Amino acid sequence: MSFLADSEVVTRALAAYCQESVAGQGRVINQEPLEQIIEKLDLNRYARDGGLTGPELAAFLDRYLTFTTRLHHPAYMAHQVAVPCPTAALGSLIDGLTNNAMAIYEMGPGAASIEFWVLNWMLQKVGWQPAAFDRQKRARDPSYAGGVLTHGGSLANLTAMLAARHRAVPDVWAHGIPQNLVLLAPAGAHYSIARAAGILGLGQNAVRHLEVDALGRIIPEKLALTYDRIRQEDKRPMALVASACSTAVGIYDPLEEIGEFCRQQHLWLHVDGAHGASALLSPKHQYRLKGIELADSLTWDAHKMLQTPVLCAALLVRDHRTLDQTFEQDASYLFHDKERPGVDFAHRTIECTKAGLGLKFFMVLGALGEAGLGAFVERQYELAEQAYEYIQRQPGFECAVQPQSNILCFRRAGDDDLQLRIRDRLNAQGSFYLSSTFFGGKRYLRMALMNPHTRLEDIQKLLVTIQSM
Repeated sequence: MSFLADSEVVTRALAAYCQESVAGQGRVINQEPLEQIIEKLDLNRYARDGGLTGPELAAFLDRYLTFTTRLHHPAYMAHQVAVPCPTAALGSLIDGLTNNAMAIYEMGPGAASIEFWVLNWMLQKVGWQPAAFDRQKRARDPSYAGGVLTHGGSLANLTAMLAARHRAVPDVWAHGIPQNLVLLAPAGAHYSIARAAGILGLGQNAVRHLEVDALGRIIPEKLALTYDRIRQEDKRPMALVASACSTAVGIYDPLEEIGEFCRQQHLWLHVDGAHGASALLSPKHQYRLKGIELADSLTWDAHKMLQTPVLCAALLVRDHRTLDQTFEQDASYLFHDKERPGVDFAHRTIECTKAGLGLKFFMVLGALGEAGLGAFVERQYELAEQAYEYIQRQPGFECAVQPQSNILCFRRAGDDDLQLRIRDRLNAQGSFYLSSTFFGGKRYLRMALMNPHTRLEDIQKLLVTIQSM
């Protein structure tokens, strides 16, 4: 069989899969035991005999798709993973076949050019000066911002901490890490921040928690006291991490006040906006990121609220030099004087090989436009508000907080074990897919409303299902 014929087999199967999922057909989640799935997919036979083409490919896909979690299903409300725009999947196909490992420009001029453009588009939304096309202008002008696309927000957060560490300790590559460096972050910061502290050799105990209010937001008025106390311990704050928005309940930290404090202390401010930075596209909700331009770095995931397939995350920095100088290793086969009419990204990232991540997002942007993406963000945020108002009126239910994003946490009257039993039963039925979180001393059921096909009626059906358990 030819590639064209097999691609038609795959396209037909995926088109039918999307149509069924959007219509609410099939199980939203189907977790059979691992060994049973391996047997039903007949992996051993295909590995031994080959032949995965034509009718065999069609049969294999039919089986495989029954074991996928149907993100396009209206009952998918679990995790902060995009329900991708179908056009973006074509970007994944193009990148997969061309396989341009574009960390250096010569390995993917088209992919590198799109990434450069996408980063500049994002920088403009933040309010930073986009990078100049001319390399010499970029090198000598600190007013230019910069960035890189990475395989995930955790990697973007880690890279931001590396940049902050380099600014605090410029000779760190040669002499190692001082023992007194610490990070400041709220307890509700994404776990990748504590993980980054461990990877950097600081240790997770070097993450000092900031005082927060009842919603988990950093209290700006308490920052000076915490900072002074840490300094009195002869510790050196390397960076402060704020959330836009928090992973558990989707609440935004007050970025403007935090940013002003960090400027006064010459302290690196990193904003983890992996999920909530997309509110910058919504005229109605962009105020939640007021003060974002004061940050030194920002993580922004396209594979969350920008309908892009995993993975496509941006690390953006206000001063491009802080990222350009973060990695200082030599590789004579890559880094040398050569004809380079474009941009190399290898010196900005942990990754030595990098996929053309920007194409997937640009395919979404090119299909929907800025206004379309902004309207999607507004729809999902407003759906969470409608769900909050509805759930609050139902006897025997309560919400953790009034939502500021498309994340909503709620619980049925009862203990924490009841919430987990409800989730387990829903998953076993395959009727609805929720996550859960611990907040304010209680376990909550958690909805991340990522799906453009989910309606308030679907959430009302969810509560009816829970009440019947």
